[in-house]
Amino acid sequence: MLKFMCEKALLQAAVMTAARAVATKSTIPALEGVLLEGDTKLTLSGYNMQTGIRTTVAADVRSAGRLVISARLLTDIIRRLPDDVVVFTESERYTVNVQCGDASYDILGMSADDFPELPEVDDEYSVSIQQGVLKAMIGQTSFAVSTNESRPVHTGSLFEIADMGLTVVSVDGFRLALRREPLEKIEGGAFRFVAPGAALREVENICADTDDLITIILGKRHLLFETGDTQLICRKLEGEFLDYKNAIPRNNPIVVEVDTKTMLTSLDRVSVVISEKLKSPVKCLFDTDKVFFSAKTGNGEAKDVCPIRGDGQGLEIGFNNRYMMEALRYAPADTVHMELNSGISPAIIVPTDGSDHFLYMVLPVRLKA
Repeated sequence: MLKFMCEKALLQAAVMTAARAVATKSTIPALEGVLLEGDTKLTLSGYNMQTGIRTTVAADVRSAGRLVISARLLTDIIRRLPDDVVVFTESERYTVNVQCGDASYDILGMSADDFPELPEVDDEYSVSIQQGVLKAMIGQTSFAVSTNESRPVHTGSLFEIADMGLTVVSVDGFRLALRREPLEKIEGGAFRFVAPGAALREVENICADTDDLITIILGKRHLLFETGDTQLICRKLEGEFLDYKNAIPRNNPIVVEVDTKTMLTSLDRVSVVISEKLKSPVKCLFDTDKVFFSAKTGNGEAKDVCPIRGDGQGLEIGFNNRYMMEALRYAPADTVHMELNSGISPAIIVPTDGSDHFLYMVLPVRLKA
């Protein structure tokens, strides 16, 4: 019978972390719950058969045991408790008393035997990177992950670990986002894998903005992301990921320098007439030191002029407003180089210093004559 005492703030953080991987609806009721296991320490797990999160928390475990509690109920109760020590006591038939200050709840749990085991990840390859760096890399590429299930491998991001460092690439058929960071040391040589987009969003959540390390372990079928007290386990995606190196055209005759915030503001202005019902590309005319934006739908017509640095050579090209705005918003720099070729070639966004720190590619939309 499980009995433990734990600071409310610590327990709340641990429950919220584990609950991120809990299934919202499942034919197995235990998967809608958090598994609590107490022996020398307290471990909480959530698992939706795709992604599992396991986290340990400092607690005074008075009596060892295992039990599953509805994640929704547990988070709702703990959030409302006063800032004090939570006393958790299991009695007969999975009934649980939760006490904190003057507040007390009697709730019903479930048998831990109904909770599926999280997969074991055999350590074939591993790499460690600062949490803050990985968090940024995922955030700056995950927006371009495909939502189209017909190519499942593109519903994740490609991770490539080599001498150059870690490269993360996301593609969805209309755009590409790439981020690269150097690594201090790599155990066991170069390797690559594709991690599901949904799992990576949770990895981003468990990473703190710190220099503390997170270790990524590649097993035969699964991936393990491990930080301090928390582990995230997910299945890796199989299939042939886009050969991105050959998909990016780099000999582009037109190169202009763009202030990301200024161009975002300008695109935002002309996007007002575009909506889900009334779609239209933004028409761009790249001239010397400026670009003319316009959009026309049944809502009306919008025009704006955005300053740039360089000669756009009078190039006329159309883009999906959201795709271009997201590339500019997530590019980790205040100014970028935009490389262009023709009205049917993609726009490439890269650092102004010539480094390969990031690259964003947006495919154009054909303009009606």
